[in-house]
Amino acid sequence: FGRWSPTPRLVSFVGDDGLSYRYSGQQHDSMPWPDALLPLKAALADKYGLLFNCALLNYYRDGKDCMGWHSDNERELGPSPAIASVSVGECRDFRLRPSPKGCAAGHPPVSIALEHGSLLLMLPPTQSHWQHSLPKRAKRGPRINITFRQLIR
Repeated sequence: FGRWSPTPRLVSFVGDDGLSYRYSGQQHDSMPWPDALLPLKAALADKYGLLFNCALLNYYRDGKDCMGWHSDNERELGPSPAIASVSVGECRDFRLRPSPKGCAAGHPPVSIALEHGSLLLMLPPTQSHWQHSLPKRAKRGPRINITFRQLIR
């Protein structure tokens, strides 16, 4: 809406060499994959056949840090992206609601408790028909969310 505001969480972007991801008006250039994430990336490929070349790491310091309603529909993700979301730390509510232009219109919002160690797969066509958010919650501790993605070069 023509205003700048700080991101209500800390964000890092890792991935294959030379990747760049732009969303919410911010450009993120990939830093190298941390060794700790490589086995998880390989397990997602082995178990689910999902090949990812990058990941967003979001650090929610407490219950005041949040993520507003959106769909991951940036051009770099292609027409039907798959996203694997891994949660570490404090349990938080992950909310889903129908997208204004999606075919899920009329469906009530859904809330999923993302516990420590949980994996949430958002497979196609989730991003076309749903929006998601992580609302503020009082008295919550730190949480890291790792969202694996495949950018189209």
